[in-house]
Amino acid sequence: MVSKKNATRIDRRGFLKRTALAAGAAAGFPYIVPGSALGRDGTIAPSNRITLGFIGIGKMAKGHLGSFLNDRGVQVLAICDVERVRREAQAKRAEEFYAHREGASSYRGCETYHDFRDLCARKDIDAVLVATPNHWHALAVIEAARNGKDLYCEKPLARAIGETQAMVKAVRRYGRILQVGSQQRSDTAFRTACELVRNGRIGKVHTVYVNVGGPPEEDYFPAEPVPDGLDWDFWLGPCPWRPYSSVLAPPESYDGWARWRYYRPYAGSGMTDFGAHHYDIAQWGLGTDDTGPVEVHYPDGKEYTRLTYVYANGIKMIHGGGVDGSAVQWIGEDGWVAVNRGQFLETEPAHLKHEVIGPNEIRLYNSPNHKNNWLECVRNRQEPICPVEIGHHTATVCHIGNIAYRLKRSLRWDPDQEVFVNDAEANRLLSFPMREPWQIT
Repeated sequence: MVSKKNATRIDRRGFLKRTALAAGAAAGFPYIVPGSALGRDGTIAPSNRITLGFIGIGKMAKGHLGSFLNDRGVQVLAICDVERVRREAQAKRAEEFYAHREGASSYRGCETYHDFRDLCARKDIDAVLVATPNHWHALAVIEAARNGKDLYCEKPLARAIGETQAMVKAVRRYGRILQVGSQQRSDTAFRTACELVRNGRIGKVHTVYVNVGGPPEEDYFPAEPVPDGLDWDFWLGPCPWRPYSSVLAPPESYDGWARWRYYRPYAGSGMTDFGAHHYDIAQWGLGTDDTGPVEVHYPDGKEYTRLTYVYANGIKMIHGGGVDGSAVQWIGEDGWVAVNRGQFLETEPAHLKHEVIGPNEIRLYNSPNHKNNWLECVRNRQEPICPVEIGHHTATVCHIGNIAYRLKRSLRWDPDQEVFVNDAEANRLLSFPMREPWQIT
């Protein structure tokens, strides 16, 4: 990948001391180190805070920014985005928040960047949150890992299996902590549902229904003038060049979800968008986080009326169907469990949802807060609830389904070798070609 050498390099403790001095001067007070700055009274000393940079600051990242600004164990130092108005507005938001919290008249200490490589090169940043469109995930994560940053990466992990494989290698090679933004694993209802299934409460599972949207479409939008302040060529990055479209990259004033997620080659539509959430839970409940199906069958209107995955043990996972209102439903020989957001948990028999999992039964990773779990793991160097390998395997399930939809035929998958069996045409779709100068190295 292309690297940059001209990024700002600042010692972390020196930076924090300098910004504290600046804030004190702006407030009109002499520089006196309070007890809280030394970590007394239960607060976290500046030298022990996790310093954080944002790569991509769209709708999802704005919500994350609010959470991290309110966490005194974190200091947001930098925001990167290819749209100037967006990055400057959120940096201003961060600086105004810190000034108000510390009772200062002003604060300067959240830098803005147009190129994520400049942000990643900073020595004083401990961790990076990646919330770009999917086609940038792999390049940003690998660059950050190479520069020694821990990572929170929005789901799906990447837009192609070849990219998620490269991300796993980079995170492990550089010894980084990565949390995938599959926050349903940190939700009580989803964990409870999976524990009921894993502990045999519904008997042997034979079918799983996963309710998410369909495969991506090609983009055929007319050309529009590029908005002032947007680097459209950089937004496209590794994707083939095409004229600007506000459907793909709406202006900052747009309050909805950007629709790039529904179009190839930027993303995988509903199959990878909510699929990265719900197939993730389906796999967690089946105990298949480290593997995947061996077949995926395209709906032929006969034997398979819906896209159907088949696992080595014969379990079928079906795209769509199941109990109304459920995202995931497991069906076993003795009953079923269905779950969705909003603490929706239904079972048959009904009493199952009230059963308590015993101390000697299978107890799954309990994380009451997804972002806090990541921060804790950055500090103690333990694995988070959704590490890079799980994100990779979940994304793989989504992507092989999309490939079956694209080729309009059934496929055999080898989850150990991570290739389609005797199918060169399908294997060519495991990665996207990248436009120069972008490449994964």
